[in-house]
Amino acid sequence: MARLVTTELLLLLVWVAPVGAQPRTLRARTDLLNICMDAQHHKEKPSPEDKLHDQCSPWKSNACCSTNTSQEAHKDISYLYRFNWDHCGAMEPACKRHFIQDTCLYECSPNLGPWIQQADQSWRKERILDVPLCREDCQRWWEDCRGSFTCKSNWHKGWNWTSGHNQCPVGAACHPFHFYFPTPAALCEEIWSHSYKVSNYSRGSGRCIQMWFDPAQGNPNEEVARFYAEAMSGAGLRGAWPLMCSLPLVLLWLLS
Repeated sequence: MARLVTTELLLLLVWVAPVGAQPRTLRARTDLLNICMDAQHHKEKPSPEDKLHDQCSPWKSNACCSTNTSQEAHKDISYLYRFNWDHCGAMEPACKRHFIQDTCLYECSPNLGPWIQQADQSWRKERILDVPLCREDCQRWWEDCRGSFTCKSNWHKGWNWTSGHNQCPVGAACHPFHFYFPTPAALCEEIWSHSYKVSNYSRGSGRCIQMWFDPAQGNPNEEVARFYAEAMSGAGLRGAWPLMCSLPLVLLWLLS
């Protein structure tokens, strides 16, 4: 019985100890807010860019991208990554708009800090992982691309680059998007190696990142980043304080 009590006590203390170490008043982890990732074309720190081009313009008040990067984001086979959207014939304009907006979000947003991870890649030291993309933005992306064609489900790797830009690898056949991406989640989550994760939340909820937004209404992703930064700081552990208060009673019960 003594050994059992000792084991239970140790398990309880190991579980509760990190909670006890948390301060009673927790703040957002400011190191996750208003930052740029360490990647090929990102600025070191976000700042205003009054002349951001077209679809990147929503970020002009505070951006991680330069004006030149925003212009290149709208070009086919730009110098940014030499990526050819039209690798299986001309991509429909409605579909391409989503890929341009995706590029603008990736290059320009200073609100992706909670999802930045280290990346062991020659062209970047950091990447984003599992950014909670609003479900409507993903759904619309998938719907607008159903009539376009591709030959791969993961666009981060596996291409033939011998021509200087991406081409389909040998044996990879071109099919409509829905062949490689049968659901919206398959498209948004798999195409960039899980950079995004489709959220159950809707636009305007303050709980998911919007790819599209009206800058006249402010940047809704600032609130989203703040929410997740606070969650990652350990704010969710405050509910465990009642358990700490009842710990003496638990110990007495175990020893009785």
